[in-house]
Amino acid sequence: QVQLVESGGGLVQAGGSLRLSCAASGRTFSTYAMGWFRQAPGKERESVAAIRGSGGSTYYADSVKGRFTISRDNTKNTVYLQMNSLKSEDTAVYYCAASSSPLAGLGSYLYKSWGQGTQVTVSS
Repeated sequence: QVQLVESGGGLVQAGGSLRLSCAASGRTFSTYAMGWFRQAPGKERESVAAIRGSGGSTYYADSVKGRFTISRDNTKNTVYLQMNSLKSEDTAVYYCAASSSPLAGLGSYLYKSWGQGTQVTVSS
């Protein structure tokens, strides 16, 4: 089992930036893919980005391509989500999740462990 703790959320104006972090513990970090998901009030959870265990491949939802960047530091057991050019529609609780394998994808079914979430609010 993997334990995940997100941080870095907050309130930002539209057009601004935030960087989310997710610290993992419990298994060898490089052996599993990581993903970021989000859920806005009244909406279903949606995938945002994913990265392979090695960090060699990344995947993005169309809504965030070109604005968000997922990365990981396997020496620090941490995955990041750099969010630039934020829009009001990016407002949501953001969750990081750990897969059971090193291969990544955007489907939530791939992910077995979830963090508690961090709130991101973008004011227009």
